[in-house]
Amino acid sequence: MKYVKLGLTFLFGAFMIFGGVNHFLKPEMYYPFIPDFLPQSFINLSSGVLEIVLGVGAFIPATRSKATMGIFILMILFLPLHIWDVFKEHPAIGSHLAAIIRVPVQFLFIFITWFISKKN
Repeated sequence: MKYVKLGLTFLFGAFMIFGGVNHFLKPEMYYPFIPDFLPQSFINLSSGVLEIVLGVGAFIPATRSKATMGIFILMILFLPLHIWDVFKEHPAIGSHLAAIIRVPVQFLFIFITWFISKKN
C-alpha cells in the first residue's frame, strides 16, 4: 500500500505541475471556469503558481505531507466550479456530458488526494 500511495502522490504532483504550467501557457483554457465577478487573470495566475508549488512539494519528502493536504484542499475548492459548469448554457469543459462526468471525477480526485495526504 505504501508504494501505491507514493505512486499516486507522484502522479498527482506531476498532474499539478503540468496543470500549473498550463495556466501560463494556455490561460484562455481556464478563464471560462472562473466566475465573471472574480479577477480572471489574477485567479488564473495565482492558481497556476499554487499548483506548481504544491506539485513540486509533493515530490519533496520534507514537504510532501503539507503539499498533498494542499492539493486535497484545492480539489475541494475546485468542486463548486465543476458543479457550476454543469448548469451553464455553454460548459467550460466542453459539452454538458463532459461537465456531468467531471463532477464524479472531481470526487474521485478528492478521495485520492485525501488518501495520499493521510499520514500512514
